[in-house]
Amino acid sequence: MESVERAKLSAHFAKIVSQFPTDREVSSFLITHLLPERPSFVRAVASMTQLRAVLPKPKSIAAAALRETEQTAPCDTLSRELFADAGSALEYFESRAAREDIVLLDVGGYFAPSLNEVCERFSGRVVGVVEDTENGHRRYENLDKLPCPVVSVARSPLKEPEDFLVGQSVVFSTEALMRGRGDILHGRPALVIGFGKLGSSIARLLHAKGVQVTVYDIDPVRRTQALSQGFTVARDRHDALADSGLVLCATGALSLRAEDFSRLRNGAYVATVTSSEDELELAGLQESYHRSQAGEGITRYQTTGHYFYLLNGGNAVNFLHGASVGPFIFLVQAEILAGIRTLTRTDLEAGMHEVDTSDRAAIAATWLSYFNR
Repeated sequence: MESVERAKLSAHFAKIVSQFPTDREVSSFLITHLLPERPSFVRAVASMTQLRAVLPKPKSIAAAALRETEQTAPCDTLSRELFADAGSALEYFESRAAREDIVLLDVGGYFAPSLNEVCERFSGRVVGVVEDTENGHRRYENLDKLPCPVVSVARSPLKEPEDFLVGQSVVFSTEALMRGRGDILHGRPALVIGFGKLGSSIARLLHAKGVQVTVYDIDPVRRTQALSQGFTVARDRHDALADSGLVLCATGALSLRAEDFSRLRNGAYVATVTSSEDELELAGLQESYHRSQAGEGITRYQTTGHYFYLLNGGNAVNFLHGASVGPFIFLVQAEILAGIRTLTRTDLEAGMHEVDTSDRAAIAATWLSYFNR
């Protein structure tokens, strides 16, 4: 990022922070993709809160961004296991922020499994959670009873540009990897599993590139939406897998179980929009399939009479090329900052919440003043 771009981004976040001041001091823990532009956002979080730790998502860390972020706050190792067990989660929070009011900034529902016990037993107070993703939104929504407010930006209108562009970046990275080993999209029927915001974006771009696209979604409403947009909708997922030369998983949940992989046609490519631990049941393949590298970012799985290619180890394929969505990501990050203000200035009941519509309008106006020039 050029110095003039850094200065503009810093000015944008400074303006956002001034628009959404907090009334009291809180500490924070930030889970984030540590991409090249992210240190500016980290500094904005640190200017609003006492940032006790940044927990970078392990498969999306840019080395230079990590070094820069470490000048602002400690960077700790993130894993699902850390917050899956209440004991380890409590020990971690007590070591960093004992007796403090804390806000948890999440990407993917990492804090959800132990949230009830943490809220009950932590020596300080969990003021609330701000969640960024649809996958994480569902993890919190599915808890029997939320013990604190959760402000979700996952379904915000300000996130729609990011979701659309993430879908585009997934197609870009998938095609780039295929071309790296002499394959192309054309002539290879594609199956998109999941027709939400990301899946629909992926399907539309593949169609625009002349690819024959079939959609599968467990939600009948989304199946009707796919039909209305001209896509073939699979009646049977198993048959659709057998007919497809490219499978793109965009559910944010388990898309392919271990037994599904044997139904893939020979030479099929498989890619996902999120973590392999969410989308794919790969552990069941360890004994039956031999793995080898078939090119940069491509793993070949082979057993007797059958083989397929897995892109980026089953993790979000677009992160191989930076996963950039341009300045539109700053809209979402600004709403996360507004979410902090919402938690600290408003007496919210435990449950799911959103940022006020008026706050979103203010964020959009500020963003336009910096990035629509």
